[in-house]
Amino acid sequence: MRVLGVDPGLTRCGIGVVDGVAGRSLRMLGVGVVRTPADADIGARLLLIESGIERWLDEHRPEYVAVERVFSQHNIRTVMGTAQASAVAILCASRRGLPVALHTPSEVKAAVTGSGRADKAQVGAMVTRLLRLDAPPKPADAADALALAICHIWRAPAVNRLQQAHAAARRTPAPPIAAVPKGARSDRGETQ
Repeated sequence: MRVLGVDPGLTRCGIGVVDGVAGRSLRMLGVGVVRTPADADIGARLLLIESGIERWLDEHRPEYVAVERVFSQHNIRTVMGTAQASAVAILCASRRGLPVALHTPSEVKAAVTGSGRADKAQVGAMVTRLLRLDAPPKPADAADALALAICHIWRAPAVNRLQQAHAAARRTPAPPIAAVPKGARSDRGETQ
């Protein structure tokens, strides 16, 4: 499974590509950051993010795209920029028919470090170890993008089985409920 992880941000959008299967060694294929100037118009910044993500999609041809789910922060301006960059990543993947998975920061941290409260240094250290890198990817946005891809590779099989079970349950009609004839006793001894 080849996954492009996206840690969305308006100034720095982390991108990482990981190849692997749950339970086996993982391999990093690429990592980087799409940067936009803070003083540029919002439209120009979003176009820069789009062209950067498109280049990564063209070069690495992932099968899935994993994006960090935007969560509520105290700084509305930051969350808006993150949401806008996230939407661009989702749009780029959807335009190509690629499945997109959203993972919360705590899901990613828990998958990679074992703790949903891990700090950026712990995430970077585990990404370095899991991918057998010489040093943690810099900046932290790049390491976070790799962590997203790793999280998706590890979580996807369980999520897929759950989705298949839900789909099968929707296709299978529920068994009819046996009616107790009027005047008969139910299994609790009550008369109907």
